[in-house]
Parts: sequence; structure tokens; C-alpha cells
Amino acid sequence: MQSFNYAKPASLADAAAALAKAEDGTLLAGGQTLLPTMKARLAAPSDLVDLAGIAELKGISVSGGTVTIGAMTRHADVAGSAEVKGAIPALAALAGGIGDQAVRNRGTIGGSVANNDPAADYPAAVLGLGATVRTNSRSIAADDFFTGLFDTALNAGEIVTAVSFPVPQKAAYVKFPNPASRYAMVGVFVAKTASGVRVAVTGAGNGGVFRVPAYEAALAANFSPSAIADGVISAADMNSDLHADAEYRAHLVAVMARRAVAAAG
Repeated sequence: MQSFNYAKPASLADAAAALAKAEDGTLLAGGQTLLPTMKARLAAPSDLVDLAGIAELKGISVSGGTVTIGAMTRHADVAGSAEVKGAIPALAALAGGIGDQAVRNRGTIGGSVANNDPAADYPAAVLGLGATVRTNSRSIAADDFFTGLFDTALNAGEIVTAVSFPVPQKAAYVKFPNPASRYAMVGVFVAKTASGVRVAVTGAGNGGVFRVPAYEAALAANFSPSAIADGVISAADMNSDLHADAEYRAHLVAVMARRAVAAAG
């Protein structure tokens, strides 16, 4: 790891200012991805701007059918929240299945969403629930936020402040985890809402998290596992690695989707 400047601002405005004046600054949230990357010398930012001291970026609130989670709220806090469990049990369960206890006690929802790892769990919830990502300058709909592998609609210097999730009628998330890392080899979030059904897949696509319109249409007509057909997902669009080839991942999408529908009830 190379040397860098370190700042721990106490306000969002100070964080934005510190990031703006840095030569090649990077925001530090939970550090579960950034710090290992720096240790491996795959990243060498000139400055780290630590968001941990900003109280306004932490916390969970439920109001008007919406669950809003501050960007610096840890996975463990989401998993253990009575408010989240009561409003969106699937979201609390997803958070409780991220990584291991050490990761859940350090990792944050804002860091996960902003990093947009193609095998991360939270992007499936954000896209599957049609959430809104809020930043220090605007609000971004989930369908517009994720733009590719490790890529989002965030502009340079833009900071995620919170994620707002509409409360669905029913929802569930099921994943096939890598047994070592607990990352999703394939994860599927299914949500039935007043405006329709949404199905989001993580860990499988070679372009990152994505929706499955064919499944959404089928489930809108018949919300049952039997509505999910094999063969809808093309292997050409799937990741292939030493853990699972593209054909297997395409098969797992249908399997995990059926399990998610069954779990949603």
C-alpha cells in the first residue's frame, strides 16, 4: 500500500470539499473493497476521505411506505433493524446474508451500492424494489443508476447519502453463494408491488445487475414458481469463471427465481 493523505470530515459539505480539492481522492465508507484493493496495489488514491464521522449519513427511517437507509448504515444494522424487518423483511434478510460477521459489521449500504460489484447483494435489492439512490446533489432512480460492471451514474465528486426503498406487497431474495466469500454466484430479488412485479439478478450477468422482463410479465399474470420457465436467460449474457460457467449460471437464475417467488409467498 502506498502513502496517502487522510481526512475524516464531520459534515457532508466538508467531505465534498475535501474530495474536490484532492488530486485523486477516493471516498472511504466501510472499506471492505477499497482497502484490500489498495493493499494489493490495484488502487493508489492520493487522498482518502473517510465518511465514518458524518452522523447525517447514518440511520434508518420508515415513513409513508418508504424505508430510507443512510449511506453509512452498516449491513449488520440493516439486518437487525426492527423497522426494516417489519416493512421489508426481504431486505433485512439480504443484509444478514452479506459476507460474514466481520464484513457485516464494517460494510455499508452506500459503499456497496456505489461500488456496484457485479456479485454484490444490495444492487439486486435496489433494482428489484425500484429504489431511489439519493446523493448530495440529486436523486437517481434504480433503473438509471447501475450502468455496468463497477460502474454507476455517479458523477465525479458525487456522494451517496441514502437509499430509499418503496415497501412492496411481498418480496424475497435468494442467492447461490460462493461457499468461501459468500458473494452471490447468482442472486435473485423478486418484488410484487402495486405497480407490478420486478425481478433483479446479481452475480450472473456479464454487464452487472439486471432485470428480467420476461419473468416480470409472467409473474404479473401468475405469481407462482411455476410461472418461471427455464431457458429464458441466454448463456451468452452470463459470466463464466472457475466457480460456474455461463450455462450453469443461466440455469441457476431460473432456479433462484423460483425459490425467491416461493419464499415471497
